[in-house]
Order: sequence, then structure tokens, then C-alpha cells
Amino acid sequence: MKKFITTTIITSLWVFAAAQNVAFSHDDMNSIQHSKLKLENLRTDKLEGVENTEVVVSRVAIPPNTTLPKHWHPGEEFAYVIEGSVTLWQEGKADIIGNAGDALKVPLKQIHTAKTSDKGAVILVFRVHQTGKQERYLIK
Repeated sequence: MKKFITTTIITSLWVFAAAQNVAFSHDDMNSIQHSKLKLENLRTDKLEGVENTEVVVSRVAIPPNTTLPKHWHPGEEFAYVIEGSVTLWQEGKADIIGNAGDALKVPLKQIHTAKTSDKGAVILVFRVHQTGKQERYLIK
């Protein structure tokens, strides 16, 4: 079981995530064109052996034809695409298209966003960050 959890974290982690129980503040959520974005925090836990670090595991459902606000995180983000398709845009890098079964990574402090096409996407997101830090910084 421990190997499965470790493998899941290593291969599945990624792109948006959760401030306590929502992906963005309520004001930020209102700025997203399609308000049907659904984020469910599945688990938040301390990362053993790494002081002041936690992992947030979230399930994110992004509706079709939606672009999330550009932002960055003070930690790394990893994602596993469960359903649909998502384009990961990262400042200064080529777009990465993630389809069901793909794992993606967003490096520390990388400005990024996620875009969906007509399919929308469901993504399992793992974020590793310092406990107590703001989880995301929006780019206005």
C-alpha cells in the first residue's frame, strides 16, 4: 500500500489546488468565466520527514472551454488527468496537452494556467508546499 501511495504521488501530482476547502477564493471563483468549476479537497496531510511541509490532494473538474486565472504556487504541483483533456500553459514554455492517463508537473513558482477544450477535464492534483504559506498567487 505504501508503494502504491508513493507511486501515486510521484506520478500524479500538479496544477491548481486548494486553499483550505476551495481552489480559489470566492471572489476569484467569480472571475472564472464558467462558474461550474468544482474542486474537492480529498486530503491534506503533513509530509513526514520534511519539516513544515504538507501535501494537498484535490479532485478538480474543469468545465469545457474554460481557462483558469494565471497564477503560481510556492511549491510544486503534480496532476493526473482522469478524464478529458487539459492544456497546461506555462510562462516561457511550450504548451503541454494532457489527456486521460497523463501525468503533468508544474515547477516551483512557475506562472501557469489550465485550459480545457470542448471535452473539459477531471484532474487529480497533488500539491507539495510549505505549511502556512499562501497556496496560490494570482497574476492580475
